[in-house]
Amino acid sequence: MRKPVIAIDGYSSTGKSSISKVIAERLGLVHMDTGALYRGITYFALQNCLNESGEIDLPLLFSKLNEVHLEFSELENELVLLLNGKDVSKEIRSNEVSSQVSLIACQKEVRDFLMETQRSIAAKGGVIMDGRDIGTVVLPNADYKFFLTASIEERTKRRFLELQGLGMPSEEHEVRHNLITRDKIDSERSVAPLKQADDAILIDNSDLTKLETIDLILSFIKDF
Repeated sequence: MRKPVIAIDGYSSTGKSSISKVIAERLGLVHMDTGALYRGITYFALQNCLNESGEIDLPLLFSKLNEVHLEFSELENELVLLLNGKDVSKEIRSNEVSSQVSLIACQKEVRDFLMETQRSIAAKGGVIMDGRDIGTVVLPNADYKFFLTASIEERTKRRFLELQGLGMPSEEHEVRHNLITRDKIDSERSVAPLKQADDAILIDNSDLTKLETIDLILSFIKDF
């Protein structure tokens, strides 16, 4: 029996990746954190593609995409992102990467670069993939689609605590501003904007714990 393909989209700091990871473990699926892939390319750009003004040189990045190799690997019982063989799981969560990832993610060249990789993995079934356009663009025929949202106050608190846990100093007002800015960019971009698929199940987890959100999602997944 073919295992299902599950798409989870939604706003930043709604827990998409951590929730998807747990569901993957419970159902025996492969989890692909597409947001981490875009963050990985953003980190690569910040390290290798800055112009004299210290801004990302997009044409230079596009010309270097063939130098980028991203993969997920298990390291000490944790699934980490490797960029050209180096674990960058912590670095890609920095405020510097967060402030630039929406710019990178809206570039057609970058999206095309990652699209085929994502679809080829999902074609085999047994995959849960999270991001911003999974149910609308990447996997429009997914067996199950969910869209996560939460209040800006709750998302700010979650992101602030995440950064603290990673040992990255930040101010709550800066985190809030970054989230609002990313929401606007992601929702208004011309290429694959963040939006709920027509057939996706909307879940507002402002007042739900991570485990409550997981149980709610699992309650919709039948015949498995």
